[in-house]
Amino acid sequence: MPSERQTKRDFVAEHVRNIPRSGIRDFFDIVQSMDNVISLGIGEPGFVTPWHIREAAIFALERGKTSYTSNLGLLKLRCAISAYLQSHSHVDYDPNTEILVAVGVSEALDIALRAIINPGDEVLYHEPCYVSYHPSVRLVHGVGKAIRTRAENKFVLTPEDITASITPRSKAILLNFPSNPTGATLTREEVEKIARVCIDNDLLVITDEIYSELTYSGQHSSIAALPGMKERTVFLHGFSKAFAMTGFRIGYACASAALTEAMLRIHQYSMLCASIISQEAALEALEHGLDDIATMREQYRLRRNFIVKSFNEIGLPCHMPNGAFYAFPSIRETGLTSREFSVQLLEQQRVAVVPGDAFGPGGEGHVRASYCGAMTDMEKAAERIALFVRSLK
Repeated sequence: MPSERQTKRDFVAEHVRNIPRSGIRDFFDIVQSMDNVISLGIGEPGFVTPWHIREAAIFALERGKTSYTSNLGLLKLRCAISAYLQSHSHVDYDPNTEILVAVGVSEALDIALRAIINPGDEVLYHEPCYVSYHPSVRLVHGVGKAIRTRAENKFVLTPEDITASITPRSKAILLNFPSNPTGATLTREEVEKIARVCIDNDLLVITDEIYSELTYSGQHSSIAALPGMKERTVFLHGFSKAFAMTGFRIGYACASAALTEAMLRIHQYSMLCASIISQEAALEALEHGLDDIATMREQYRLRRNFIVKSFNEIGLPCHMPNGAFYAFPSIRETGLTSREFSVQLLEQQRVAVVPGDAFGPGGEGHVRASYCGAMTDMEKAAERIALFVRSLK
């Protein structure tokens, strides 16, 4: 018989035990148990993957494309990614040595952090931020340090705030513009100033540009394209958002040959390679799907204009986001916390938004509303939110 001590042993690693569950997923466990809910919650495109991309996946399967690929991914896909980034982001990556196809940007971020972070190294990131950034840093035994951004300047990250946060242990900074959850973007001038801080302080940049195609005015500027930055940048991107391919789980990491080799050593022992069927679909997206992006982006722009105008008319101050597909209105004037507002709105009016504190303490006082669903849902949600806010007065 096992001893009492043996039966009570905790086999979970300490650094995992202390990782919180996703605030988004916990909240949407509640949503899933309810009927007649209009969800402005999950950040997933409101479009089905375009047919020609789905057809490419089907055709690949019919042709027996069921094998492993190179650990780096299909060379023809890496060549297409290289050409796309030259035109879209104005940065050149060698498809043979500087591009790695991953299982979504989530895996790309994980292997990037594992490749560069030693225990105790500090990684700066701006907050409110995507829910996985801080946990991902902790899982590689790094130290995450949040840099608070503020609603009064549309949640833009400033070089002054970065400089004030740097310590001798700071090794890297994680950027996400356009940003989830705030929709914040950076001008080229702002990116140049941040790049100068990174060079002056010898910081590596991990830039998650998954929403870069969803920029509604002006041009997206990648920090990797600036002089002196490519060699100190890990560029992350993928197909989930712009091409509506979330379920394909396909992304990529681009970096210097040395950093790509380091990421490859982790990737080949964990994932081995991304699905060949998803890679074939991604190739079709890059070769024939750019018009799809423009069509979907225009629809998102119209929905953004409607939902932001609605929030402001309701009395929930909301800046006009210039990227991604999220609005981040303030709910402070209701007197409720972010979670109280979200739960009561869900219970009373069957509208789901994400509490702002799910994106870090800096998100308290706000909620995230995704506007990537159908316009009819946006209209119904706005009516119900207005009823709820009026009921609080």
